[in-house]
Amino acid sequence: MPDELKNALNEFVSFAQTLRGDEKSEAQTFLDHFFRALGHKGVIEAGATFESRVAKKPGSPQLELIKGNGARLKGGKKFADLLWPDRVLIEMKSRGEKLERYYDQAFDYVL
Repeated sequence: MPDELKNALNEFVSFAQTLRGDEKSEAQTFLDHFFRALGHKGVIEAGATFESRVAKKPGSPQLELIKGNGARLKGGKKFADLLWPDRVLIEMKSRGEKLERYYDQAFDYVL
């Protein structure tokens, strides 16, 4: 690994350790710093998108049925925390979350 990248990643780790680990308030800051550590000017400049609307696969366990004025599926669209087309989809979770509860979440997105 080149020294410049190694130093940038070490700086990122030091920065990340200062965060509380709250998904809602720190995810975008965390990801933007991570992209910069990888040598990009930022998430947007690299071509990625925050809170990208993605469709849920039919039959997804995360789709819920709403009853009332005509039953319909709820949750056909969700928001991926970060989508970098043809590269990666990232779902952030708060520090301390049990990640095994969320393993299927990203796989339920239709890209």
